[in-house]
Amino acid sequence: SECSVFDEKKEMIMILIGYARVSTINQNEDRQIQELIKYGVEEKRIYIDKQSGKDFHRPSYMKMLKRLKKGDVLVVKSIDRLGRNYREIQEEWRIITHKRNADIVVLDMPLLDTTRSKDLLGTFIADLVLQLLSFVAENERMNIRQRQAEGIAAAKKRGVKFGRPPIPKPDNFDEMYKLWKDKKITARNAAKNCDLTIDTFYRMVKK
Repeated sequence: SECSVFDEKKEMIMILIGYARVSTINQNEDRQIQELIKYGVEEKRIYIDKQSGKDFHRPSYMKMLKRLKKGDVLVVKSIDRLGRNYREIQEEWRIITHKRNADIVVLDMPLLDTTRSKDLLGTFIADLVLQLLSFVAENERMNIRQRQAEGIAAAKKRGVKFGRPPIPKPDNFDEMYKLWKDKKITARNAAKNCDLTIDTFYRMVKK
């Protein structure tokens, strides 16, 4: 039997569809699934992705979105399970609630429940919460970048080197360099004899 909620005004069956996500294949999604089942979602209607939430190009999410139709309710445990990029979350939210005419329930955040209030105030509150989350997430990303930049600057002051380690000068470099400078061999042959790429040979010459 289908797990559903009957809405007399709309005279339609609202199917509960769950979505769960973990960032890697080694992480466990069982707790999310149990929360979705507890809410009333049938296990066979739970879509699971095991990859980053940086965007929405995920196989199970795309499959779920195609399956979602008017009157359905998408249930997620928390907003970050839907995704990490809050600007994209806002766009997906509009696609689901306006284009697909489906509802969304975020279990960890009761204000993000479009089934509770269909009036202007309810829509405004949900949109406001999403805007706030977007602002907080963007600030956090900026703070992380700033902390990373400060950490790199501090490490450089301590003498920490970043990037690939320099290629040591071959033992026969000076000899090949002199032959090349005296125009007795080409730069390409000099580089080959030193077991270097031509670009690396020129960089060493410049130094």
